[in-house]
Formats: sequence, C-alpha cells, structure tokens
Amino acid sequence: MNTLHISDTTQLKEIKKAFNDKFSHLKIEFFAEEHESGEASTYKSMYDDELYLKDIRTNHSEGDLSIDGHQKTSTFESNFKEHFGVNVQVWRRAGNLWLQTTITDKWTLSEQEKKGVEYDS
Repeated sequence: MNTLHISDTTQLKEIKKAFNDKFSHLKIEFFAEEHESGEASTYKSMYDDELYLKDIRTNHSEGDLSIDGHQKTSTFESNFKEHFGVNVQVWRRAGNLWLQTTITDKWTLSEQEKKGVEYDS
C-alpha cells in the first residue's frame, strides 16, 4: 500500500503520478463536476494537471491518501471527495484507449489493474 500526503500545495500531476506508479494500467483525472456511481465525467469539466489542490477545492483539509488495491473504485473516488474536497474519476487502459471505469466502479483497484494488464497480453 502506498500513501501520499495531500495538502493545498500538492499539484494534481503529483497525485496522478503516485497513483499511476502503484497501478500502471490505471490513472485518475480531476473534475469540477461531481459524478454519481456508474456515471461518466465530462471532459469539459476536467482540470489541468498543472493546478494545485488549493486552486480547485473548497475543503482545505490535509492528510494522507491511502492507495490500496483492495479498495473498491467507487470507494476510492468517494473517499477522495469526502476527505479532500475534489472529484476524481478512475480510468483504465484498454490497449491504446483510456476508459472511465463507470460500469466497473464496484471492482477493486487491483481488479481494474488486472483487467488493464489483460489488454496488454
């Protein structure tokens, strides 16, 4: 399990890199709009990687983010919103494409990673 310290001075690209270091076939994107479980996020509300957390959130709490493969995708996303005030969406690589994990939100992050690896095989 990896942890990443989250604060207002953390850049979005730092969080994305730490997540992708743990799960090479997954990525996270940050969005202005919230999505429900099973819903996709819209590209027009996606934040730029160069932004800092202080630029995009109203909840300015600090803490450690646990990046745990046993966590359900939907739980990871909702915990990020609850603890750090930011909307995230997990994406899975499928060959040359990136897919939002909307219909597989109940899968664990490890299951998502495994499915992404299968596309490479």
